[in-house]
Amino acid sequence: MKVVRLTISNFRGIKSAELLFDGHTLLVASNNVGKSTICEALDLVLGADRLNRFPPIDEFDFYNARYLTPAPHEGESPALTKLRIEVVLIEPSDEVLIKCGGHLEFWHVAEQRLLVEGEAALANPPISVRCLRLETVGEYDPEEDEFVAKTYFSRSPDEEEGKLKAVPRPIKRLFGFLYLRALRTGTRALSLERGSLLDIILRAKGIRTTLWEKSIQRLRALDLEDDAAEITPVLRNIEQRLSRYIAMEAGGHATKLHVSELTRDHLRKTMAFFLALSPDQEHVPFAHAGTGTLNTLVLALLTFIAELKPDTVIFAMEEPEIAVPPHTQRRIAHYLLTKTTQAFVTSHSPFVIERFEPSHTLLLSRADGVVTSRKVSEAAGLTDKEFKQYVRWGLCECMLGKAAIVVEGLTEFHALPVAARRIEESLGGLGFQPLDILGATFFYAYGESNVPKFGKFFKTLGLKTFAFYDLVTNRPPVQKASLAANFDINTEHAYKGFEDLIAAEMPADRLWMFLSALRDSGEAANIGVPAARPDDAGVRTLARNALKSSKGAGWAARLFEECEFSEIPGSVMNFLLAVYAALPQIPDVVEAQEAEEMPPNEEAL
Repeated sequence: MKVVRLTISNFRGIKSAELLFDGHTLLVASNNVGKSTICEALDLVLGADRLNRFPPIDEFDFYNARYLTPAPHEGESPALTKLRIEVVLIEPSDEVLIKCGGHLEFWHVAEQRLLVEGEAALANPPISVRCLRLETVGEYDPEEDEFVAKTYFSRSPDEEEGKLKAVPRPIKRLFGFLYLRALRTGTRALSLERGSLLDIILRAKGIRTTLWEKSIQRLRALDLEDDAAEITPVLRNIEQRLSRYIAMEAGGHATKLHVSELTRDHLRKTMAFFLALSPDQEHVPFAHAGTGTLNTLVLALLTFIAELKPDTVIFAMEEPEIAVPPHTQRRIAHYLLTKTTQAFVTSHSPFVIERFEPSHTLLLSRADGVVTSRKVSEAAGLTDKEFKQYVRWGLCECMLGKAAIVVEGLTEFHALPVAARRIEESLGGLGFQPLDILGATFFYAYGESNVPKFGKFFKTLGLKTFAFYDLVTNRPPVQKASLAANFDINTEHAYKGFEDLIAAEMPADRLWMFLSALRDSGEAANIGVPAARPDDAGVRTLARNALKSSKGAGWAARLFEECEFSEIPGSVMNFLLAVYAALPQIPDVVEAQEAEEMPPNEEAL
């Protein structure tokens, strides 16, 4: 069983969205776009326990908390606003087919849509497959003054016109949907609270334990006063005082201490799973273990659940990388991809992202409450192999941002961020904010020929794109056109190499100071920096040769760190200033508040 379509209307931060899925799916986006909301939406429709809370939803589950639409005319009652989430499931299990057969429809595989009336000839595999459409509707009930939500079969032929049949909880359990929130993963995974992983395992195995009855009997028989005689006089005194106002007719003592409320629900909340992690350590509550250990324990429980129902488990998991080392991140991703029917994962980690195929990686974006998605594989120009090769080397960070600054060489990749930081430090008072705060990331393209390719990739994903690269005298017209089309700022500087640019545009005195320091430290033994200073042309030649001979040493970046701000090459400064100008600045809230709180100017009064 797999989810192929999710439609959301007026739910939390999403005004509307229609997302299509093809098996395992990685959801990638910057913060506050809607990744968690999508997982919550799936849980509302497919989760067996989500709607059994009271209330199942609240004001802030509606888009902008608008659960009432203002009346168009004064004196009229406001209209109710509904949140609606619809899921289309294909390949239902045999058990679901038996119990939900009257609600089945057909899904056109190639066109990714439902068949409509008059298309019965298409209702055969492999053109179409059977599907089940479910929807959760939530709204405010003014008569009861509470919020309600229920899940229905979208196709309910046995119901009256305009009515839908509710999906019972036992049917939802057949879907095998598990939503692993980051918070619940650590605090509730091994508790016995309803909906915890341990509780899910017990229910999946069909275990009806006598634990509660036996534990309550034992706890009821436990007399705490036997081990704490000093408490007895206090309890008896309380009884005497109560008897002045209340008739104490019970046999024996009227007061007693117990370690719990002696109810199932309270025991579920108080019972704790203990474990010992080393030979010299006593058993401790699992929540006291490190966060990484907790997440590894969760992985062990996931394997247990998936093996219980290998054909029906659908996971939604938020950021499996939290407090987990890279090798464990890879193991979790591999497990989800190979042992579950379908997995929905949100992540910012390159070690997780690289495990998913580009065709299964959705980059989300939101504008005016409308969330859209684009497969990374649709960003033409990168092969699957190239995507996986570069995802750890900046590709992931760029994808999660708002802008990509593509440079062709390693020297530029080291030096330009230093120049940008110098601008921020020196001109911060004029409104220059850090590029990473503005959502821009530097990306090393590993050569001049790759610059157009990565520009196309980032441009297709909807990012602002900036390029800074060397002069090529006879650049092919096709490449020129590609660079112009795929970069918002397309800068071909006037030199055949970045080292030539530095040697030509920085003061010769600064270059000589730098070369002398390299010579004295022994770092430039193979360059032959003389003891006596050559003329300016000689200094520039030495500097160019030194920088070219040690591209990976970061010398250009060090030079930009040590020089005066006014000595940074003009070509670099002009490019970076154009980048800053193209990025929307974030309002400085703190200064605005301080301005409001400042006392009035007496002279102005």
